[in-house]
Amino acid sequence: MWKIVLGFIVFAAIALFVLMKSGGNIDLTGEKHDVTGGHADSAASDAASAAMAAASAAVPVPASGASQ
Repeated sequence: MWKIVLGFIVFAAIALFVLMKSGGNIDLTGEKHDVTGGHADSAASDAASAAMAAASAAVPVPASGASQ
């Protein structure tokens, strides 16, 4: 049983060493809550909805009695 625990510890240490040396972005500090993340998305959403409104205003609407 102790060999399994020792093997796991050695394997985990080697895996962390390889990942850190390969340039991976490893963060062992836990869960993060970014409070500024939602503001940029709403600004992009507002700009996209304004562009969509301008594009839909430029499209001509056919008369209701016109045949196609």
